[in-house]
Amino acid sequence: MKVKDLMTQNPFCVSSDQSLNDATQLMWEHNCGSVPVVNAENHVVAMLTDRDIAMSAYITGNRLADTPVSSAQSGQVVSCKPDNDLSTVEELMQLHQLHRIPVVGDNHELVGIVSLNDLAVAYKSGAKSIKPKDLCDTLSAICSTVSNAMPMRGVA
Repeated sequence: MKVKDLMTQNPFCVSSDQSLNDATQLMWEHNCGSVPVVNAENHVVAMLTDRDIAMSAYITGNRLADTPVSSAQSGQVVSCKPDNDLSTVEELMQLHQLHRIPVVGDNHELVGIVSLNDLAVAYKSGAKSIKPKDLCDTLSAICSTVSNAMPMRGVA
């Protein structure tokens, strides 16, 4: 099975100059815990999670409406391509301890996002190419308190 077979297409995203309040509202309205951060060319430049927002608010004490996304977004991005096998995505999730990975096209433009939830739902729906052991290994690696995560080196 390929990433394009189960990714969420055209995911909601934000830009670095939007406020954390904008990002929080988007996540709340669309029930998502993470959004890609894109530039004017729709290239993924970072990811922003609900935890990033919460920690930024806690550490700085600033109002979300007064704080730009750029102050809390990830420094690097790990991404995949629509034609990658799901095993590649599982390896990336395990290696970098990520629940979600943006999917980029040939010109690095955002075309989708694939999550651990997508893998679990596909398995539960009968996708034979997703193995229970692989799914469990991925979840275990992501949740490990001992970080084996490699430093992220930018968009793949």
